Amino acid sequence: MTRAARDYDDIPGTYVFDGEHSRRGYALNMFCMSLNDEANRAAFAADPEAYLDRYALTPDQREAVLTRDWLGMLQLGGNIYYTFKLAIFDGLTMQDVGGAMSGMTRDQFTEMMVAGGRPPDGNRYRREWRSDTGDDRDEGNDRGDEEDEHGGGDRG
Repeated sequence: MTRAARDYDDIPGTYVFDGEHSRRGYALNMFCMSLNDEANRAAFAADPEAYLDRYALTPDQREAVLTRDWLGMLQLGGNIYYTFKLAIFDGLTMQDVGGAMSGMTRDQFTEMMVAGGRPPDGNRYRREWRSDTGDDRDEGNDRGDEEDEHGGGDRG
């Protein structure tokens, strides 16, 4: 079953944590929340594969965790507040993760944010990509799954 389109589906790079997203990412988010417990952090550090077996992750979610595909985790139902617990486990900052999701170094990402952030032109709505520029960027599924044709952003 395909869900009805939402107004926010047209915003590139935006993964609104709505009911569908929450259901899709439940196991992933519960894994991330488990890292609040010191014993769980130790078990995950000792054997990540075995620890992940405790959770009903999809193969794509499991791969995203193991490869630390931060953007992929969000696209697959992760909530930034939960997935950031994994980043903290790895000793990363929000700037590290933001840079990784943006294809930048931490310093480049920090510089961009201090300078006012990403420019809005071309980043507000996907329909801007189809205007007079002839830009034919992918307008559909970018979340790495077949059931949602209303993705956003760039899986990288």
